[in-house]
Amino acid sequence: MTVNAATPAPGPSRAGLHADVVGFQMQAWVWLQSHWLQIVIATAAGVAIFLALRLLRGWAIRLCKRGEGVATWYSIIGRAVAKTGNAFIVMVSARLVIGYADAPALLAKTVVFVFTIAAVFQVAIWVREIVFGAVENRTLAEEHNGRGLASALGVIRLLVSIAVFAIAFVVVLGNLGVNVAGLIAGLGVGGIAIGLAAQGVFADLFAALAILFDRPFRVGDSISYDKGSGSGTVEAIGLKSTRIRGGNGEERIIANKKLLDFEILNTTRRQHNRFKYDFFIGYATPPEKVQRLPQLLREAVEGQGYTLVHGGLNGFGASGLGYDVEFESTGPDFPADARDNVAAAILEIFRANDISFAYPTQVNLLAEKTKPTPPAEPPTDE
Repeated sequence: MTVNAATPAPGPSRAGLHADVVGFQMQAWVWLQSHWLQIVIATAAGVAIFLALRLLRGWAIRLCKRGEGVATWYSIIGRAVAKTGNAFIVMVSARLVIGYADAPALLAKTVVFVFTIAAVFQVAIWVREIVFGAVENRTLAEEHNGRGLASALGVIRLLVSIAVFAIAFVVVLGNLGVNVAGLIAGLGVGGIAIGLAAQGVFADLFAALAILFDRPFRVGDSISYDKGSGSGTVEAIGLKSTRIRGGNGEERIIANKKLLDFEILNTTRRQHNRFKYDFFIGYATPPEKVQRLPQLLREAVEGQGYTLVHGGLNGFGASGLGYDVEFESTGPDFPADARDNVAAAILEIFRANDISFAYPTQVNLLAEKTKPTPPAEPPTDE
């Protein structure tokens, strides 16, 4: 008995490919003969679009130079547009006019496909440049503000480039008809593994970017953190840590993520400062002087150039009438001798008005000494 082995289906042969090429050439020749006027008009329109886009790119380059590259958002967008490639401009022109020329189906599909690839990678380049410009704008726009992260821009550029072009590559494969589900899953697993291995580094990196864009403090600012247990002047903001010069001259190095977990008080940006005195006056003070005391405190504070917030009675104490005087500065902080001057002014006014401070006193009350009753005498027997 003879068994016929199954043969695989033949693929496209050279003869078939040659026939397809010849058929396309004939369709193209017929198209050129029957649509020559539309082709000429479409070509002229494509050339005009190409030149217009080139002029737009030149204007963007001039805008970028005028803003020195990273000074403003206009220059950031201008620098991104300046990265527009000639290949993308050509494909945009061809895509806009191919429909008017009524091109053959194969030629039209080819133009659309190549345009899609060029557009995806061009958008990736634009996004990368805008991200670069935004980061540089935050780090280098102000003097001394970006020294700490200027050296980290290379790492940030690399990470952004890898992320953007990986997405562009996946999009192109999807347009080619490739099933990218497995590739995306593999990239996701790899990303999770890398993230778990370097989660501390990435956490500090993103915290550094948060400091850049949110700007809770800058280099040169005086801050306090961890409920006041730490304070100092910010000297550098790095990729992983921030360096703070303490009040005793020591340098404190704190991880960016840990620093942002604290409540941060930025005393450099403080609009004004307040100070408060508490004192007591004796209960023997005449009532008319007690009524005049708030006005006297106002005169003492405002006479030194500060604003009185509150000055008056706040309660009855064990040794006298309790008062407080709270005042605020006109600037971010008080001069070094401000508290001394206000205290001296209050003392002067008190002496001029014969008002005395109360001192802690204690009164001991002793019971009156009386003669003890003698014991009763026992009865006598008669």
